[in-house]
Amino acid sequence: MERLWAGDCAQLVRSWRVASLSGSGRATKQAVLQHRRAFEKLLQKIQVLEAGGVSGQDLSTEELWQKVLQEVPAEELRAPLHQLGVLQGVLWLAANRLGSITGLLRLLSGAKEPVLSPCPGGENELLALLRAWQVPADGGTSPLVVQSARDVREILWTAAAFLQGFQELEAGNLPAALSLLQLAATGFCSKRVLAQIYICLGCCTRQMGKPQTALQHLKQALQLDFQCLTALSQAAMVYHQLGEMDAELEALALLHEALDSPPPEAGSAASGSLVQTELLVHPLALVSLLRQPSPSEVKYLLAQRCLQAGRTAEAGEHYLDLLAVLQEGPRHQVPLHSQSALPRIPEVFLEAACALEQLGRHRDTIAVCEEVVSRTSDLTPEMLRIDLSSWDGAEAGSSSPRPRSGLSCDILPQKKESLRCILWRAAAYLHQGRAWAGLADSKEAITQFTRCLNDLLRVQLVSADGLHIGEVAAGALPEAAVLQKIRLLALVGRGTQFLELGRDRDALMNFQYALQVSPGDLAAASHLLQTLWKLDRRQEAAALWQKLQADSGQTEGQQEVPGSELPPLMATVLPSQCCCLQGPVTSSYSVV
Repeated sequence: MERLWAGDCAQLVRSWRVASLSGSGRATKQAVLQHRRAFEKLLQKIQVLEAGGVSGQDLSTEELWQKVLQEVPAEELRAPLHQLGVLQGVLWLAANRLGSITGLLRLLSGAKEPVLSPCPGGENELLALLRAWQVPADGGTSPLVVQSARDVREILWTAAAFLQGFQELEAGNLPAALSLLQLAATGFCSKRVLAQIYICLGCCTRQMGKPQTALQHLKQALQLDFQCLTALSQAAMVYHQLGEMDAELEALALLHEALDSPPPEAGSAASGSLVQTELLVHPLALVSLLRQPSPSEVKYLLAQRCLQAGRTAEAGEHYLDLLAVLQEGPRHQVPLHSQSALPRIPEVFLEAACALEQLGRHRDTIAVCEEVVSRTSDLTPEMLRIDLSSWDGAEAGSSSPRPRSGLSCDILPQKKESLRCILWRAAAYLHQGRAWAGLADSKEAITQFTRCLNDLLRVQLVSADGLHIGEVAAGALPEAAVLQKIRLLALVGRGTQFLELGRDRDALMNFQYALQVSPGDLAAASHLLQTLWKLDRRQEAAALWQKLQADSGQTEGQQEVPGSELPPLMATVLPSQCCCLQGPVTSSYSVV
């Protein structure tokens, strides 16, 4: 039996040596994966054929190891069993079976009680057992030895520390994560893996409220691997947290330049080791943490941050570049995952329109908004009826309201998407109205404001149980607040254009409707006051003035910031409210 698998092993070793010496970087990487699978199959074959005479029994791998170590004399097969245990540890670590490795190491070391690690932050028996494991020498000069068992043990220790540290980070146990990741940074690994460890350290210390320490770790990651663009992206996030706008913009500009450049050619020589840390630590969550942003995401952040910093001209150019990518660029430049910093495409167009409007580029604003109108027209229903009666009005303001017990939810995802399309198109008409007003074309501006208001009339929010619709809508449908704000701005905008045309009574009616929509709005009240005075309705104007004075005394310092109560998803639907009047809405690096 021994000759059977020994011959297979020798053949695999010779094949690996040839592949590692003659292949290119990509070919060598493929050879590593192929030979690793082959060695895994050989290990399984060994376990079945020569497991102390227990082949054929229905035993798990853990039970098989326990039986072999109990029945086979320890001194006779001590070295082969430990070397086989190293390979078993590799397989189990790659499968994230840390408990199985711990149990095997206890058996191999003869330990009966759990071993506690001195690492602060909790027990770490696995690392202590790996550190204390005395793997017998395997004759590193033998032609049958691909990789020293002791070297593989060191790789196991580093990979286990890295993996456990990341798991603690993911679980929110930051002190334990920090200790384990710091241990992993002292282990045996490539520069690429060490850079990834430093990125995790940076993420951990940032969450611990230590942004300066996080920046130091991220700089170390970049020094180790200049192609590790995730570190640059994380550094921009830390600068944003610190409020250092110039440093953040510089980091984003460097990141976009690197992402937009052709990727460097892979090295011709790969590592000669068959077992590597990067092959063992690859959970999906780690891939998510180390994900590089796409060029379109970084371009969007550049545009948004420039707009927030008052660098409107730069913001406008960045937005136009981004729109060109979204319209004509390859699809892989538009990320579709949930962690993308890029919002929905119509919202990007509306933000771009906001920047162009601030620059006084009114015709460009009109053109950008026309793109939103054309893309959403086929998706906009003639009428949208949403029943809110099944939702608990006591949940007003909650980001996740719940339906009342015994009643089904009537707000289906399709209806919410239809509502968003209506809001996007209405916001585009609102922007176009403001742009035509900027071009001194009051008639065309009134036309666009009217189209905006007509779109909003397509939405019917109903409640059959007598609850106040505003309270129910606030809890069950946050987008209802956006609808009301768009209606308010359209009415005020149309009223001001009626004043330009001398149609004072039409203007008065619009301002009155605006105050009905939002009774506490100061802009609508101010316009109404001036219009009443202009129409020589002095007593009404005086009464309104006294009411405004009384209300302002009661609510001093409590004036609502436009856009502050908008739901995160819809905050950018209304750039004319959130951006053009009060500056852009602050958003994070990922979509909520």
